[in-house]
Amino acid sequence: MDLRPRSPVAVILRLCLYALFAGLLGLAAAHATGPGTVAAALGTGAVFAFGVLQPAVLRSRRRSAVWLAALGAAWLVLLAYSPQAVWAAFPLYFLLLHLLPVRWGLPAVAATAAAAIAGFAGHAERINAGVFIGPLLGAAVAVATVLGYEALYRESERRRELIEELVATRADLAAAERAAGTLAERERLAREIHDTLAQGLSSIQLLLRAAQREVPAGSPAAAHIEQARGAAQDNLAEARRFVRALTPPDLEHGSLTGALERLCSRAVGPPAVRFSVSGSPAALPTPYEVALLRIAQSALGNTLRHARAARAEVTLSFMDTAVALDVVDDGTGFVPDAVPAGAGAGGAGAAGAGAAGGRRTESPRAGADGGFGLPAMCSRAEALGGTFAVESAPGQGTAVAVTLPWPVARDTGGGA
Repeated sequence: MDLRPRSPVAVILRLCLYALFAGLLGLAAAHATGPGTVAAALGTGAVFAFGVLQPAVLRSRRRSAVWLAALGAAWLVLLAYSPQAVWAAFPLYFLLLHLLPVRWGLPAVAATAAAAIAGFAGHAERINAGVFIGPLLGAAVAVATVLGYEALYRESERRRELIEELVATRADLAAAERAAGTLAERERLAREIHDTLAQGLSSIQLLLRAAQREVPAGSPAAAHIEQARGAAQDNLAEARRFVRALTPPDLEHGSLTGALERLCSRAVGPPAVRFSVSGSPAALPTPYEVALLRIAQSALGNTLRHARAARAEVTLSFMDTAVALDVVDDGTGFVPDAVPAGAGAGGAGAAGAGAAGGRRTESPRAGADGGFGLPAMCSRAEALGGTFAVESAPGQGTAVAVTLPWPVARDTGGGA
């Protein structure tokens, strides 16, 4: 690993290492007994300075190895002249461990320690334990220091990457929450406009039509009633336009059937997701389409994330008195008793039983313990007078079924 600065601390340590090596070379030259020692110390210093002042040497493993070999050879020459050169082995250990891979650095350190012991023994008048302990202890300290520093650096890098990932995830979650809040507010406004203004304007039209039939022909009030009917009609059309503008993007340019088909085709499996329609498709009020689309998205999202299924099927059924949505998979399933139960699951249970083989039906309620997805789906269905059911068993897949009764507008042809 090269000695390029990573932090101010690393820069200081590198400069201290350089200063230590230069100081030990100066110590050897100061105790020189002849010109050969001085020349060897100057030669070693020149080789050392060449590598330090050439950034390309420190950045290339191959060039670093060549430089270290030349530096080691010059140091061995100095060691042959002066026993004080043995102390320069300590900074050499750090250079070897930093610039060479561990599988090469450790043997190089061992060879340097052996050379230091041999050189020191060659100059000593008497062999003692210090001849061996000094170089070996220095090598052990260098190895422990460098490997410990590398471990701390890797841990610091992992923590930095984790912090960056957490910051990015937090930003993504904040953006997702803002988007979800925007969509939820749009849906709420659409429901409010549909259930209040649009319905009220539709009722005003019906009342004005009845009043127009009761007014005698040629009455001055007839013109005013006709104008009122026209204003109510224009405002009803505007309210419907607002409702359409506030619907989810998937419903802006097509029907619920098309939106569900696109949802299934975009699902990245496994599982393989198939969409089918049963019965004759018919236009649904916007709140119905929004609720069914959101329930399908949530149920299919649970399947993709948790079920580990091979196949999943989304079925939209148009029946005489209701419209039903079933999301069935062959995944791991779960224990329905773990999901708090509520009332009103009869219709959904009937719809889901055909898809799930008659397994136990539960209708989770919002606010219960556990995940929010199922209670939220149940709340959407019950808000429109429908029913919601979940059928599952460990190892036998899961079926989610929602049934919504046809709105009055289907029978009367009126309404918003």
